[in-house]
Amino acid sequence: MPAVSVSEAASAADPAAAPAADPAAAPAAEVKKATTDEIEEAMKDVVDPELGINVVDLGLVYGTHVDDDNVVTLDMTLTSAACPLTDVIEDQTRQALTTGPGGGLVQDFRINWVWLPPWGPDKITDDGREQLRALGFNV
Repeated sequence: MPAVSVSEAASAADPAAAPAADPAAAPAAEVKKATTDEIEEAMKDVVDPELGINVVDLGLVYGTHVDDDNVVTLDMTLTSAACPLTDVIEDQTRQALTTGPGGGLVQDFRINWVWLPPWGPDKITDDGREQLRALGFNV
């Protein structure tokens, strides 16, 4: 008959007495990935400092990709390649995506600044056009 340790015998007699499972041996919890819709909604809190309209409705967000670690890469452009406000938009993006209850919507983010295709007024959403008209712009 094989030898049985005291802890194994106690575990067999009383399952509550079983030693705690090794957390390192447990499967890793699956990371909940943010959806494109959730990211787009959060990015509506990021406002172009010059125009006062959010970057989604201005058509500045060209694409999003969320990896398996819940890190999002945003393909974004600006109304002008010479825009000096990239730092402001990056700070607002960090606030919109990585802070809040439970640490935020995503683990981290990266902005891939792209210039092709160039931004133009045709990229503005209908909501963005209404907002610009309310500010006195003719679009």
